[in-house]
Amino acid sequence: MHELLTNYLREQIKVSEEELTTILSCFKPLKAKKNELLLTQGQTSQRSYFVGKGCLRIYFLNEDGQDATRYFAFENKFATALVSFITGDPSDEFIQAVEPTELLYISHKDFFHLLGIIPQWEKFYRSYLEGAYVNNTRRLMSFITLDAVERYRQLLEQNPVIVRRLPNKMVASYLNISQETLSRLKSRV
Repeated sequence: MHELLTNYLREQIKVSEEELTTILSCFKPLKAKKNELLLTQGQTSQRSYFVGKGCLRIYFLNEDGQDATRYFAFENKFATALVSFITGDPSDEFIQAVEPTELLYISHKDFFHLLGIIPQWEKFYRSYLEGAYVNNTRRLMSFITLDAVERYRQLLEQNPVIVRRLPNKMVASYLNISQETLSRLKSRV
């Protein structure tokens, strides 16, 4: 699994073999069972996860107590409750394995230690933050400017793996619509 992370990092940043070895030494393997929670609301996010196989879901509870999915991380993606990871505040989010999932994780301490000793890790972090910002802004804009049909079509175009691999309940949560609405959309689109 370190090979997957190595390939991913080499696509993102240029590091020496020594620097790469240092980075990889900070990552530990973890297997999560289907539906296992890796972080719950109120805990402080102390890990950033790299998905080797499977899927992580980041979600929160809305004012009605219903779960609202913010992000899915499939293979070769990083995931963390980023606000808590950065600020050290208790998380408003949950991180859940939605399939049996094989991960590599880096602790908050090691992640920020690498920022101080490997300049390219800072470039990686900036790229990660930029990607998260763009993704979150586009999702927010879609909720404001697009109706449910348009959001579903956009999801099919940009991230069809979500619809293919995940249960309707999670897809509906990601689109911020009911399961019934999703069923109607699937039959129309």
